[in-house]
Amino acid sequence: MKKKLVKILHDNVKQLNEAFLNGHRAVCLDEKEKAAFEKDALEMIERGAEVVSAKISGDILNVMAYEQQTQVDYIAVIDRLLKQGNSLFMEERTMRRRAQFEGSKLVADEMVTMHPLSLQERGEKCMGHIYREDSATYNRRNVVRYAEQWWNDYNPAFVRFEDNCTNFVSQCLYAGGAQMTSKANKQRGWWYENEHKMSLSWSVAHSFRWYLSGATSHLRGEEKKSARELIPGDVICYDFNGNGTWNHCAIVVAKDMNNEPLVNAQTVNSRYRYWTYQNSPAYTDRIQYKFFHISI
Repeated sequence: MKKKLVKILHDNVKQLNEAFLNGHRAVCLDEKEKAAFEKDALEMIERGAEVVSAKISGDILNVMAYEQQTQVDYIAVIDRLLKQGNSLFMEERTMRRRAQFEGSKLVADEMVTMHPLSLQERGEKCMGHIYREDSATYNRRNVVRYAEQWWNDYNPAFVRFEDNCTNFVSQCLYAGGAQMTSKANKQRGWWYENEHKMSLSWSVAHSFRWYLSGATSHLRGEEKKSARELIPGDVICYDFNGNGTWNHCAIVVAKDMNNEPLVNAQTVNSRYRYWTYQNSPAYTDRIQYKFFHISI
């Protein structure tokens, strides 16, 4: 029975790969995720970009069965080779997904907000520290280097959260030379001591967004009017529902041929992702962005 379910899931993942390649609706996804594929296909046209190839690989993590119902947790790694003008680049995402079966029928396949396995948990060697230079200037190269090294894993020198996006961005900024503030009050400043002691702004997207807007020393964010004004090492914050609650942030690591940012981020671990997040199921037409040029 298990082999039969794996075959059905494998066939659905193949159709999921077709959706990443061509923007077609995969068979067993919820409406938000189907809509995200369609928005992604339209955005590709607007950008003057095309998907040259797409590949999904992954592993089954857990199988739970009760009577006629079976739940399969698996990890999917998506690689898409994109072409824009004469430029080629690889967009990558790693997501944890959950498939639900009733008997031998696949009835649901959706992303779940649970972090993928770290290198250590996969039995691979992992070093846990940050190489940084204390300097009066912000080293954007080091920020991007750190974002590239850790976008799909978790530095064991820091605590890890299921919703890890802000923690990841804070680590990137720290690697670039951003100085922590006083560690006296978790409601104030931007700092990290250990898994039990850190400022809210270090790991909570809403607090981080408002810290960047108000800081006058140490790490500071200068608000820009458009994403095109940002450069690698800058930050984008997201309010997906447009209700005043900021719930995601990402680090700019590159610019595309139209001078638009490409970002690395965690929670759904992403590399060279187009900044708008229209291809995310969390996207709504009410989304709000904040664009921060970082200085220290």
